[in-house]
Amino acid sequence: MTTPGDEPLAPPPRSRHLVLFIALVLGVGLAIGYLTAPGPWYLNLAKPSFTPPGWVFAPAWTAIYILIAIAGWRVWRQDSDGRPMRLWWIQMVLNFFWSPIFFAAHLPGLALADILLLLGTILAFIATAWREDRLAALLFLPYAAWVTFATALNTGICVLN
Repeated sequence: MTTPGDEPLAPPPRSRHLVLFIALVLGVGLAIGYLTAPGPWYLNLAKPSFTPPGWVFAPAWTAIYILIAIAGWRVWRQDSDGRPMRLWWIQMVLNFFWSPIFFAAHLPGLALADILLLLGTILAFIATAWREDRLAALLFLPYAAWVTFATALNTGICVLN
């Protein structure tokens, strides 16, 4: 018989893991955005006519990062070492490298290579997750659309400059 207080600790509820995923993705994403904010170099670049105003990017990425985190949490719960989770981590690395490459290093060509790999990885995640967790795959659709648009912007900047 155990006395009160001797019971083993229960594992943390799944919602705590979701909060950790959101904090990680949103925290790192926003920190990178803050540290590599567009400066005079970017402002002086020729940009495609379809470039949105700067204020659009922070709310768009905030919403997308939350969707990315939820999708990652969902596939992590099913198989933390599975192919969807590995693709999830790869796309996070590629995502987080793009801003420093583009805005800090001023290398739009290398950033274009990064974003093309990112888009391919996002699409691979969607295809792979679709078989195991359709909701996780669907959560990546806005991300795929936004990164497709960002790829067009990055391409336009490379061509115009």
